[in-house]
Amino acid sequence: MGRPRRPLLDRERITTTALEIVDEQGEFSVPQIAKRLGVQTASVYHHVDGRDGIVELLRERVAAAIDGATLEREPWDAAMASWARSYRAAFAAHPRTIPLLTTSPVRAPKVLAQYEHAVGRLLDAGFALPDVMPVIIALENIVLGSALDMAAPEAMWELADETATPRLARALGAAPEGRSDQAFELALTGYLDHVRTLLDTDQL
Repeated sequence: MGRPRRPLLDRERITTTALEIVDEQGEFSVPQIAKRLGVQTASVYHHVDGRDGIVELLRERVAAAIDGATLEREPWDAAMASWARSYRAAFAAHPRTIPLLTTSPVRAPKVLAQYEHAVGRLLDAGFALPDVMPVIIALENIVLGSALDMAAPEAMWELADETATPRLARALGAAPEGRSDQAFELALTGYLDHVRTLLDTDQL
């Protein structure tokens, strides 16, 4: 019998399977991956550096949907805003990966390269070095929080008795559709306004 044209197991198939499981359950285990692929657990370990290695493969897979070219836009604040929107869309497609990925260090080279690019844009714009990472981390907080919000129901408040919370009822009734998008753009605008002020201070 000839050898199969495609290997029965490789890193790409392991990553795809792990992502499917996380999308379904919010977690994964190596035995689960092996069972779904129809192989022994030890076979999976021949292709990846343990569970942590699979987490980094997941990070690379999700982050691959972020358009790094947005960081080339001018001026710097337009670049960061475009990067944030692309970043949000990538993680909104797989919101259950967020708790998993945000509780482990970033090691994936391709992902680190995007951070390197973002740091470069901020330094070139004139930000002081101690301010660079807080600016990036604050942006991530907005992006990932909003990506989780996009996976939530449109109606997050259920009022059994509107007379008990009349002002909340009126506010909900007046709110336009697309609350997640509007809230994200509001937070992004406020963030950029503050960061521009920080840049002005750094350049004094």
